[in-house]
Amino acid sequence: MLRKGEEALLRFKASIVDHHGMLSSWTTPDCCQWKGICCSNLTANIVSLDLHGEYDYETESWSYYISGKIHQSLIELQQLKYLNLSYNSFSHIPEFLGSLRNLRYLDLSCCYFDGKIPSQFGSLSHLKYLNLASNNLEGSIPTQLGNLSKLEYLDLRGNSFQGNLPTELQSLSKLEYLDLAFNSFEGNIPSQLGNLSKLEHLDLSFNILKDIYHLNWEVFLTYNNFILVGKIIMEISNSTIGLPKLRELSLIDCSLSDHFILSLRPFKFNFSTSLLAFDLSENAFTSPVILQWVSNITSNLVELDLSYNNLEDSVSKHFGMAMNSLEILDLSSNSFKGEVLKSFMNICTLHSLYMHQNNLTEDLSSILQSLSSGCIRYSLQDLNLGENYINGSLPDISAFSVLKSLDLSYIID
Repeated sequence: MLRKGEEALLRFKASIVDHHGMLSSWTTPDCCQWKGICCSNLTANIVSLDLHGEYDYETESWSYYISGKIHQSLIELQQLKYLNLSYNSFSHIPEFLGSLRNLRYLDLSCCYFDGKIPSQFGSLSHLKYLNLASNNLEGSIPTQLGNLSKLEYLDLRGNSFQGNLPTELQSLSKLEYLDLAFNSFEGNIPSQLGNLSKLEHLDLSFNILKDIYHLNWEVFLTYNNFILVGKIIMEISNSTIGLPKLRELSLIDCSLSDHFILSLRPFKFNFSTSLLAFDLSENAFTSPVILQWVSNITSNLVELDLSYNNLEDSVSKHFGMAMNSLEILDLSSNSFKGEVLKSFMNICTLHSLYMHQNNLTEDLSSILQSLSSGCIRYSLQDLNLGENYINGSLPDISAFSVLKSLDLSYIID
């Protein structure tokens, strides 16, 4: 006799193309023993279906993945709490998934889905985790997602979403993780974003963020990213609640420049004590004033990434004195030269410093001597000075008591 839900699973299997035998175990008498199936010990109901694809990076090929149609028989698994179909190949996201009202976890990332997010997803009132990243989804985000009052994690990166973010997202009061990178949102990000008081991670990187309200087309084409990202942070900083728990903020490749710093200088930030990781890489900063600006808004950073900008000249000593918690500093792929490293010698917590691909021209002995004269010699574990114009031979480095790696590769002497 078939267990409740087993027949539904077999119909699902029949609609699937199983390239690598992922479902080969789906023949034994007890479906709770099948690969990817987990049942409740109390009720024997199927509560978890995990059929995520697996990529073997050694062979550079897929070890497991399935494709085809997600059969509507899954609607019979009403006790399902966990559903992971990521890294497979399907077409549209079926609307009936919105009827699985007990779902807590739904991962449909990297599945080649096209079309839109079904508005029926707004009925998943118990959902805490929703990952739709790296698909081909388009259109606007349905307002119904604002009904997911228990949602803690929302990943929409790597799609083709357009239009405004719905103001209903302000209702996601428990949201801790929000990733909107690699999309094409238009208009003004609503100021209500600043009311997500539990948000810890916010990623707006690689967006073609557009504000069409106050721009003519010429200015729009050049400065759309900088202006809207600036507005986002201004709105957050000006909001009543702000983002007091924001721990990670990523603004990679958002066309930010030194004008961005000037526009935000008067503002205070409610996340200044919580922010631990700040990624501003792949922008167009040229002045090291950005480092001083960062140190003015927060002194609790653990990670700061300003790689792949156009930074040059000296860095204010204020930065090194203010950064009391910084552990990782990435300034690689810039245009620093001269004695810039002296600015970091008294960051007593710094264990990773990446300065490769710059224009450092000093003697290696002078560089290491400068660093060793500060407290960084007791904390520095990884130092990358590769691909610079440093000269001289390797001196005694015993002063760096915990140093694990020193990269001097491709130094042009």
